[in-house]
Amino acid sequence: MGMKRCESGHYYDAGKHKLCPLCAAVPMDGDKIAGAASPSVALQSAPSGAAAAGKTVAVMKKEHGIDPVVGWLIAVKGPDRGTDFRIKGEKNFIGRAPTMDICVAGDETISRENHAIVSYNPKKHGFKILPGEGRGLVYLNGEEVDAPLELKEGDKIDLGQTSLMFLPLCGPKFSWEKA
Repeated sequence: MGMKRCESGHYYDAGKHKLCPLCAAVPMDGDKIAGAASPSVALQSAPSGAAAAGKTVAVMKKEHGIDPVVGWLIAVKGPDRGTDFRIKGEKNFIGRAPTMDICVAGDETISRENHAIVSYNPKKHGFKILPGEGRGLVYLNGEEVDAPLELKEGDKIDLGQTSLMFLPLCGPKFSWEKA
């Protein structure tokens, strides 16, 4: 079976999944789910809203009603040079795909999905960089990231042809919990 596209625009392998594994949305454009009772049965949209789709909601978003910025990555080298990327609470997945939390779209040497992860722990007010599931490597200040490493202000993250500088907002001096 081939690739299918859900209503949210994600592509997935219809031979492995009946629904989009990223959002639980059904295929669009009249695509049918494999094994449906009748080929003429049209698919209905998945229920809207995060709770209806079974989508996980970040703790900070649940507590504050928004998913506030906790820091930034700024492209200082590469095709997206000068672009800033917001870091939100908990895990932020980095890749080229528009579905990524941090989408570095201009650098084709970055994996589409999950090249790396930047996390913010609201309980400890700390940031970490983790390697992703993509085949490309991630470097922190010139050293390969093969396990979670602490991020500090001004640290340089290299992935693909892009260098990102890390700037925290939250930390010991400020947090959304104390604001």
